[in-house]
Amino acid sequence: MNIRIGQGFDVHKFGGEGPVTLGNIVIPCDQGLLAHSDGDVLLHAIADALLGAIGAGDIGVWFPDNDPAYAGADSGVLLQQVWREVTQRGFGLINLDATIICQKPKINPHRQAIQQRIAELLDVAATQINIKATTTEELGFTGRKEGIAAMAVVLLGAAS
Repeated sequence: MNIRIGQGFDVHKFGGEGPVTLGNIVIPCDQGLLAHSDGDVLLHAIADALLGAIGAGDIGVWFPDNDPAYAGADSGVLLQQVWREVTQRGFGLINLDATIICQKPKINPHRQAIQQRIAELLDVAATQINIKATTTEELGFTGRKEGIAAMAVVLLGAAS
């Protein structure tokens, strides 16, 4: 079996009114995230991990933040475009492991919905998706509630 691993990371700062969108799920929050698209740091990290695994650059190459076509874009749609490229190259998802790093909002009440939505977007079993959340114990920019970060690792496989 031909396997590939990819990792992704993204961060957006808080600004303006909430809610926030994480994993294509709208989560109540007193502040939103500043971004050219919908600011879904989790899906952006996953897209970067997928693109990295197939050696196809990153989300900024595919969906530049200076292109008006992507202003306010739904990151779920962008992730599906990336996923089509992955599958067209003959790869499938073995597993995805992602971590959301923030002091707010609380992720655990939404974790299963996020996991299920990502599985739907990628057309895979929810058991192939793992979503975790952590705080930074009030350290750094996430600890000061200045923004949200996310990181993801994917393992892809293709028949040789």
